[in-house]
Amino acid sequence: MATIKFPELQQLESIIEQLGDRAQTTIIERIVFRGHEFPIHCITLGSDRPDVPVLAFFGGVHGLEKIGSQVILSFLETISHLLDWDKEFLARLENSRLIFVPIVNPVGVYMGTRCNGNGVDLMRNAPIEGEGVTRIFSGQQLSPHLPWYRGDPLNMEKEALAVCRVVEEHLFNAPLSIAFDLHSGFGLNDRLWFPYASSKTPFAFLAEIYALKAQLDLCYKHHIYKIEPTSNEYMINGDLWDFLFNEFILQEKNERVFLPLTLEMGSWLWLRKSPLHLFSRYGLFHPLLPHRQQRIFRRHFALFDFLHRSLLYPEKWTPLTPQQKHDNYQTALKFWYE
Repeated sequence: MATIKFPELQQLESIIEQLGDRAQTTIIERIVFRGHEFPIHCITLGSDRPDVPVLAFFGGVHGLEKIGSQVILSFLETISHLLDWDKEFLARLENSRLIFVPIVNPVGVYMGTRCNGNGVDLMRNAPIEGEGVTRIFSGQQLSPHLPWYRGDPLNMEKEALAVCRVVEEHLFNAPLSIAFDLHSGFGLNDRLWFPYASSKTPFAFLAEIYALKAQLDLCYKHHIYKIEPTSNEYMINGDLWDFLFNEFILQEKNERVFLPLTLEMGSWLWLRKSPLHLFSRYGLFHPLLPHRQQRIFRRHFALFDFLHRSLLYPEKWTPLTPQQKHDNYQTALKFWYE
């Protein structure tokens, strides 16, 4: 069966060739659409020891928001060259693991659609129900011909299940892990969201995320990110990261910490500068001008580096003493929920 080649997949395959045996590359799923095959690649760099922290990047969950995939691919290209000479970065990889799934929804990226080939919004597809959620954009089961279609949450789509397998294998079993999912299409600011999207309930690692935020504020005083629970902006059905986080909690992983983070790039800012792009298919979700794309590619690398270093040297934000955890939790409640 023939594989359809599109720019993002061609770039990814070129990077895989550059990495060679310095990375482990697997095809975690093959999606068949209209008689063609679309692979979902997963790239693993660093130590295979079970006791190292893990940072995982996911992009292209919504195919129309392909800037997420492109940012990850740009970061991977940088890494492929750092591996040639940067001994400090190589030393980091001896004590950590990086995971990349740059194109979760290859059919959606190829077709330029939010949904996958079955018309399903993969970020509404998980078996988790939002509290008091009724709006259509929160996930509907009326028709795949309407946006935000959930599909059958009890039989999740192959792409969503592939993400679940990667997270369960690599992140659930790590002592400390962060999943980083890149999206676009909301607001004027770049936001870092953490669970929950389905509930106003504070999630289990609220104290840790507040401590991590304090570290970011201290080290990068002029950073651009608004850090908050997703529910501060909206709530939805079927959020994949809410589902995976709840699965992690149910497994009672003792002292292990798992933080699912979503970077929501504020694409309305791009429209404010070029309002006519609203009439383009990608205009609301993707920076169309080359110089703006290049700026976005550069914009988030400092954050990626900060997260990697934070996992390697977590003493300032986890593990917390019982008193620190209590104090951070109470402060975070007031800051984000009251």
